[in-house]
Amino acid sequence: MKPLSEKIKQNLERVSSDIKPYNAKIVAVTKYYGKDEMMEVYRQGLRDFGESRAVESIEKINSLDEEVKSKSTYHFIGHLQTNKAKKVVGVFDYIHSVDSVNLAKELATVAQNKGIIQKIFIQVNNAFEEQKFGIAPSQLNNILNEIQKLKNLEVVGLMNIAPFTDDEFELHKLFREIYKLKEEFQLKELSMGMSHDYKIALEEGATIVRLGKILFE
Repeated sequence: MKPLSEKIKQNLERVSSDIKPYNAKIVAVTKYYGKDEMMEVYRQGLRDFGESRAVESIEKINSLDEEVKSKSTYHFIGHLQTNKAKKVVGVFDYIHSVDSVNLAKELATVAQNKGIIQKIFIQVNNAFEEQKFGIAPSQLNNILNEIQKLKNLEVVGLMNIAPFTDDEFELHKLFREIYKLKEEFQLKELSMGMSHDYKIALEEGATIVRLGKILFE
């Protein structure tokens, strides 16, 4: 079995060569991995970490060495319940999974109380999968208008989780739709693509890819 450092180094080299032509950012999804993996990815040069469980992830972040903790950027990428807003605002630099005006209002209130600007993504579910969260594309205009009126929030982009499928034509289509929405609403960032589909997401305009398994295993 390869040492953790060698395995992550080789994985990251391979992935980075795919990503370099697109100038996209890698968020290392560490939600299923521990402090050792986070430290190793940091040593290999990554500074962005993605987590999806509010309480557990904050404990993990707080356990990191001070240098790693202070020089890293944290992305909350899982479904966020309104009652957990207080926990994540200010700890996470970006919240990728805002899927309702109610959640945005709660995030804005907490951010205002903490005296910060919270950066967020709107999650769009354009495959209409019932088991996944996110708003329908037809709702985006109205929801964006409501959220952009809120103080202490900055909408930086859109986020998407595509179906787990080998149908590359379908993935291209779905990612392209999200890219067109991002352009239509003049947003900067596009968080889409995971370990199994990040190459297609990059081809369709992703600026951020969220990678876990392909980095660590």
